[in-house]
Amino acid sequence: MRIAQEKVERHTLAVIVDNEPGILARIAGLFTARGYNIESLTVSEINADKAVSRITIVTSASPPVLEQIVAQLDRLVPVHKVTDLTAAGAHVERELALIKVAGTGDHRIEALRLADVYRARVVDATTSSFVFEVTGGTDKIDKFIELMREVGLIEIARTGIVAISRGKEAA
Repeated sequence: MRIAQEKVERHTLAVIVDNEPGILARIAGLFTARGYNIESLTVSEINADKAVSRITIVTSASPPVLEQIVAQLDRLVPVHKVTDLTAAGAHVERELALIKVAGTGDHRIEALRLADVYRARVVDATTSSFVFEVTGGTDKIDKFIELMREVGLIEIARTGIVAISRGKEAA
């Protein structure tokens, strides 16, 4: 007898919550207690009075596990709404990374050339290094980092993914 393996897929969730102390810990604890992994997590206030926040979570799960995650998030008291942006359809995802690269001579020229191709901005420069700011999809940033490893990558800082649905409807 073979047990069918469920296909694990990457999903981006938008969670609208009351902006109160401990809510992020409660959500992270929910994932931890059940053995779910958070691949990316970002939080920001989304209204003028700072009473509501949007938490964007990227996780990989099979359809039944994802259904459990959404249901359990929905049951938390300060949660207003949970939207699976991946399942909902077209949405925009972006990430920002700061990438420090050392280099002189040809390595310096190559780093600048690659940055131009990837539309990365120089936000700091010394005679021996650069800090580039690059935004875009995760794949674009991963590829830029891979190329910078070859010319003198020193350090990386990434924001995590932010996402929003396309069209006139709110998540």
